[in-house]
Amino acid sequence: MKVNLASTDRFETRHIGPSAADTADMLKAIGAESLDQLIAQTIPAAIRLQKGLDTPAALSEYGYLRLLREIAAKNQVFTNFIGLGYYGTVVPPVIQRNILENPGWYTQYTPYQAEIAQGRLEALLNFQTMVADLTGMALANASLLDEATAAAEGMFMVYHEKNKRPKGAPANRFLVSSDVYAQTIDVLVTRAEPLGIQVEVAAPETWVWDDMVFGCMLQYPTAAGNVEDYAAITAQAKAHGAYSIFASDLLALTLLKSPGAIGADVVVGNSQRFGVPMGFGGPHAGFFATTDNFKRQIPGRIIGVSVDAQGNPALRMALQTREQHIKREKATSNICTAQALLAIMASMYAVYHGPDGLRNIALRVHTIARLAANELQNLGFVQSNKLLFDTLHIHLGNVAVDALRKEAEARRINLRYISDTEISVAFDETHSPDDVHNLLAAFAAAAGKSYVHADLQALAASVEFIYPEHLEREGEILSHDIFSRYHSESELMRYIKRLENKDLSLTTSMIPLGSCTMKLNAAAELLPLTWPEWAGMHPFAPIQQAAGYAQIVQELEQYLAEITGFAATSLQPNSGAQGEYAGLMVMRAYHMDRGDHHRTVVLIPSSAHGTNPASAVMAGMEVVVTPCDDNGNIQVDALLAKAIEYKDVLAGLMVTYPSTHGVFEESIIQICQLIHDNGGLVYMDGANMNAQVGLTNPANIGADVCHLNLHKTFAIPHGGGGPGMGPICVNEKLAPYLPGHPFQQTGGDKGIHAVSAAPWGSALILLISYGYIRMLGPDGMTNSTKYAILNANYLKTKLETEFPILYVGANGRVAHEFIMDFRQWKQATHVEAGDVAKRLMDYGYHAPTVSFPVAGTLMIEPTESESKHELDKFIAAMLSIREEIREIENGTASLEDNVVINAPHTLRVIAANDWAHAYTREKAAFPYAYCLANKFWPSVAKIDNSYGDRNLVCTCPPTSEYA
Repeated sequence: MKVNLASTDRFETRHIGPSAADTADMLKAIGAESLDQLIAQTIPAAIRLQKGLDTPAALSEYGYLRLLREIAAKNQVFTNFIGLGYYGTVVPPVIQRNILENPGWYTQYTPYQAEIAQGRLEALLNFQTMVADLTGMALANASLLDEATAAAEGMFMVYHEKNKRPKGAPANRFLVSSDVYAQTIDVLVTRAEPLGIQVEVAAPETWVWDDMVFGCMLQYPTAAGNVEDYAAITAQAKAHGAYSIFASDLLALTLLKSPGAIGADVVVGNSQRFGVPMGFGGPHAGFFATTDNFKRQIPGRIIGVSVDAQGNPALRMALQTREQHIKREKATSNICTAQALLAIMASMYAVYHGPDGLRNIALRVHTIARLAANELQNLGFVQSNKLLFDTLHIHLGNVAVDALRKEAEARRINLRYISDTEISVAFDETHSPDDVHNLLAAFAAAAGKSYVHADLQALAASVEFIYPEHLEREGEILSHDIFSRYHSESELMRYIKRLENKDLSLTTSMIPLGSCTMKLNAAAELLPLTWPEWAGMHPFAPIQQAAGYAQIVQELEQYLAEITGFAATSLQPNSGAQGEYAGLMVMRAYHMDRGDHHRTVVLIPSSAHGTNPASAVMAGMEVVVTPCDDNGNIQVDALLAKAIEYKDVLAGLMVTYPSTHGVFEESIIQICQLIHDNGGLVYMDGANMNAQVGLTNPANIGADVCHLNLHKTFAIPHGGGGPGMGPICVNEKLAPYLPGHPFQQTGGDKGIHAVSAAPWGSALILLISYGYIRMLGPDGMTNSTKYAILNANYLKTKLETEFPILYVGANGRVAHEFIMDFRQWKQATHVEAGDVAKRLMDYGYHAPTVSFPVAGTLMIEPTESESKHELDKFIAAMLSIREEIREIENGTASLEDNVVINAPHTLRVIAANDWAHAYTREKAAFPYAYCLANKFWPSVAKIDNSYGDRNLVCTCPPTSEYA
């Protein structure tokens, strides 16, 4: 017997669900002789790739992790005093192990089905309560992407509010303090320019106020570390009818007067230092808080308190009619992805430490900063911040900055170098007295002096926390009892587990969400995220210290370009909607550079994702919607007519491929060509890239730019509503315009300003997609696409006898997803798609996508990772629900009182003494055999959505009301 000495453990067989025997059975069921024949029947021959992907051969999990260890060793994690919104933090092990490393938390979907998402909804409500409390605002959302984009959202919100009833020219001046973080200013400039907003950066004392000013932005504390009194500025803004936005630091706000008490209208920032590693820039949960006046305009998701069908308190996402998928081109934000997983971590950090613990951390950081300032002054350096929290602004005098840099880097220390004569030093909770001694030794050596270790502990007793009364925090912080109950590890562990048990994740069953691609998030892909070489890197560290990250970035950009057929990649956009916006801005820059300033019209099919028109409007473009035919395909004649009509002003087309209706349109090459013929560019939405990889690509169909949802196709987990990543790939003519960044070299030589706070977006989670590509290899990625299509067609075949399938391709095949129509039963049975979604919870399943892209339908995507066994379970559940609907149709079950309409059935309902229904408890709770072996109980009954919107509560009520 010959033995193969190469690893026999193939990641592909771990990632792809069906076995060889299952594959044969599934192909037989759908009437295809082979997988290749199925693909030939599904994807038009004209767009099929003629060669395989040119990416490295597959690695085993063990081999990949060994490789990544070698690459990680190239990163040099220095002691960082850089600051600028990113800080060393201690991730409590109980949170790291039970949330960050727990698939019960990171594989959940966005909580649109709130009845099976009560755990993470409670954790996010805690986050909102924490942010609202510390900022002194009435309400907060459940997180945004980062501080810079949150600032841009604030600018947009107040701009639209100021100009909602314009009299003459809109107020378009936005005043920004020169001491706001540079990365935030860069993103503000990007977002403002296409809408005609003038961002004016200057010291606040030089601002010129008039009626054209709609808002201002202040950093509190400033980028240089000073704590300023902004009360006069907020008063001046109000006097001119303008709004004040503060970018702030949650840890500082445990000691400093809240922005709300100073007169802020909006407060934004980053919750990273609440127990979330820096990770070379993310992911981190940006925060956004505002006054009650903006509750109908606040961007992003808001968690609110409502009631369920039994009158019990229940949580849900509130005011969803604000969101882009509802308002489309009328939306004032294109926010689609939050940072739920990271917001949950930050909220648990506050729950674990509580108000006293957070204040102690803040006081320790402040004290170390003050001690260092005193010692530096003893060495002859000047610290110029009159009031500070954690950051010193140092004037070097006669000391050469290069000498200081040399001494600091020799001691593995990073500082922020502002100029040849100024630096800043930012302290955080990870810094010890030894770190301070090391820092002071570097300054002393640069000045040609010796440093004698001071007894910092003894000196700390003489450091008093003194702020002027008008800047000191008043009253209690985090007074809700949720922040006082779980300070031991046992208590927090049980609390986290109790919440986890309320949520359905991929640890329970498949999540068949169309357009969302809830595939396997492999442990080997996620394991390196907590390695300190990756997690501990500051995003603005010198790039030579980040050689490992540089390698990952360079190779991943190359792989994604190869997969899409394009020439270049930007990894900066940190969500799918952000990628849409970045792609459109790159298209816009191309037209502007050619003198085609008038090209501002974008054609968007009626079937497009809601973020498409919202992103186009944010990019300063005019949206023209084009129709689809009865089969869900773009009406080519109508599109051509619009392209010709707008030929002189056409910027481009936004198209999703395969279509949002789940089919490969045969006319896609013709569609792209007619746009090019009329002077436009083609943007391809990459949401459905899981049906393309290795078989076709955006370049092959004729697109110019696409974004990729790494949290879909490339295995980054959805995290209960984020993180996400949305890099863009472009052809050669658009490559020069890829986004740059003020702190690192990124993008093209004509690059647009930054679109995200960090140079490479949420760089830490790029490791997941890198691992996906390296462990699957070219054949494995291609096979993943084939099996995504196989699994979808298998489900479609098994279900189409009972459920109408709305759209199919030319040969009766669907792509990686399909739409089932439930509208025909509404009148006779009162059952709608949403009711079926709730009934699936009783069977232990998350619903498919409800009423998107067509109202009254379910959109199903099984992904390649699900086995035939799991698919058959889901089929059995759906066919069983069809029988339940049939019982209503033939009168066996009551029209008003049946298992479908009343779903989901909670344990409390099933166990109650009273049971007034005609159907049995067993039928309600254990509708088929699989439930007996592994029953998942929804924790609340059907939620009253309208009640929650009418009675908006977005911070924690007393625990007794909902725990």
